[in-house]
Amino acid sequence: MPPKPNQWRPARRQFLRSATAGLSLLGGMLSGCSLVYRGSLPAPDPLTCTATPGSGDDYDYIVIGSGAGGGPVAARLARAGFKVLVLEAGGDEDSYDYEVPAFHTRASENPDYAWNFFVRHYADEKRQARDTKYTPEQRGVLYPRAATVGGCTAHNAMILVYPNNSDWDHIAQLTGDASWSAESMHKYFARMERCQYVSPGDEASGHGYTGWLPTDVADPQLMRQDSAVAKMVAATALESAATPGAAARFIGKLGAHLDPNDWRLVQKPLGGIYMTPLTTQNGRRRGSREYLRAVRDACPGKLVIRTHTLVTRILLDENKRASAVECLAGRHLYRADPNSASAPAGEKITLRARREIILAAGAFNTPQLLKLSGIGPENELKHLGIPLQVELPGVGENLQDRYEITVVSRMKENFSLLKGMQFHAPAPGEAPDPQFAEWLQGKGPYTTNGAVVAFMKRSAPDLPQPDLFLFGLTGYFKGYFPGYSQQIARGENYFTWAILKAHTHNHAGRVLLRSTDPRDTPYVNFHYFDEGTPGGDDLDAVMEGVETVRKIAAKAGDIVAEEVLPGPNVSGKAVLRDYIRDNAWGHHASCSCRMGPAGDRMAVVDSRFRVFGTRGLRIVDASVFPRIPGYFIVSAVYMIGEKAADAILEDAAAQS
Repeated sequence: MPPKPNQWRPARRQFLRSATAGLSLLGGMLSGCSLVYRGSLPAPDPLTCTATPGSGDDYDYIVIGSGAGGGPVAARLARAGFKVLVLEAGGDEDSYDYEVPAFHTRASENPDYAWNFFVRHYADEKRQARDTKYTPEQRGVLYPRAATVGGCTAHNAMILVYPNNSDWDHIAQLTGDASWSAESMHKYFARMERCQYVSPGDEASGHGYTGWLPTDVADPQLMRQDSAVAKMVAATALESAATPGAAARFIGKLGAHLDPNDWRLVQKPLGGIYMTPLTTQNGRRRGSREYLRAVRDACPGKLVIRTHTLVTRILLDENKRASAVECLAGRHLYRADPNSASAPAGEKITLRARREIILAAGAFNTPQLLKLSGIGPENELKHLGIPLQVELPGVGENLQDRYEITVVSRMKENFSLLKGMQFHAPAPGEAPDPQFAEWLQGKGPYTTNGAVVAFMKRSAPDLPQPDLFLFGLTGYFKGYFPGYSQQIARGENYFTWAILKAHTHNHAGRVLLRSTDPRDTPYVNFHYFDEGTPGGDDLDAVMEGVETVRKIAAKAGDIVAEEVLPGPNVSGKAVLRDYIRDNAWGHHASCSCRMGPAGDRMAVVDSRFRVFGTRGLRIVDASVFPRIPGYFIVSAVYMIGEKAADAILEDAAAQS
């Protein structure tokens, strides 16, 4: 029976209103309408340093790792007047691969600072081998990490999307610590951010303007240079019109409501089309590295960054206090480093901390280092002959990640936006391509990471917030494998939709020691889908994402030649499920040393980042989350770095 007029007319009006709003985005961009603020900003906070009596050669705090967690906490402690030593296994090399946003895939394979982990998604070898990215020699799938000052902020795609408020409220409820509530946590984002794309006069946006981390968006008018890109964005706008609540977002300033970090939208999460905020300034990558360097220069003697130092063990005294770290000094020591085979053994050294040791080595290396130090599951340590210091069965458990997959289309013509782009810096004596010359002036397509449009949606209508983040980029990307960055650079006639499933239900991943050799990488297995946590709708959600971007490609059909991945043969639900199970991946590893209350046997740290059963030892990195937060994890890690600094300084004040 057809619906009565009064049943379908409101829905039709809602669709037309949403479609008009979505298309107004495209019209505004193409007409030159300014969606991005480009006015003056308040002066950044001065990097003042508290003067304190010197402590000789002793360090108050040792921070292991310089990434999104370790960098901010080390900088804050040094600014407060404490003497801080940052230990980084990699170096501090400058390179165009680091600086140029469009070169971020090259950065992840740069042999000067790449750490190549090869992880497993399944225990079953036959099933694992069905992944087209599988590397048989390594018996795993490439998982790029970075060993350099800045950690993985030196090679990531620079996307900074605010976490969901539910992520913080969950931690507050789990731990009973109200300081983790969403309302309380927002101040850390505002404190660290220097927003360059929203007017400081828009106080309701909740942005920060004087912090150490610059944020920006790509110039929306870049798409005016390429009609095919504009058509793909138009198709996305049309598809987003069907997203519940899409029209409501476009009441008022259009640009403000395309910002996923706008506090009004964070509080009331809606789906639809968005711009993609990046941690860039004048078209250059920015992150923990710049903050650490600035504080080191501003606070002489307070912040020391020691590079090429691989921490091998944390030493506990008779009271289980973390008092020192054992290290190997030398280049390319860790076997994830592509140059490790020719590296010498390294010089053994011991470094001591007067107050605390802060572990910020990431979701793989933090549990590895704890276990090598005798902190972890008793049976695993006993099997390897490691003396047990503190039994914490949760170390290395609960490992989580997003599920990601791509849909790749071959276009009928090359993207004109990419014409002449070589995706590398000119060699000595070589003339730069025109876009590189533009980048030197802070302009052009090299100033962005390649993403041209983003779309957030719920995979099911009853979800409280969008759980799919879909973003389109020019180029061919199917995930990570050795040499993948070269394939992307050759994709001038391909368009890729990346589908990220947030709030995944699987928490069955594990990080286990292969040996007692601290230079060895750990064994990492995420135990995907049905091999992992039972229940949940992760697979169905990823399928919904694939079907959504296929609809977008169909709306842009006059410029699309064919779908190459998953491909036209992967059409039925059963076939698509198998394809996703075989080929999905992730790159936001987290939760392997999770936070929880004191009575939780599997918890590793309390709500103040303190490792249970120890004194003077904290963890401040992605491993502490009970469940994977947000869409792009780096924003949440930056925020906990700021929060941890407050907790440490409060405890230091209480002890003085």
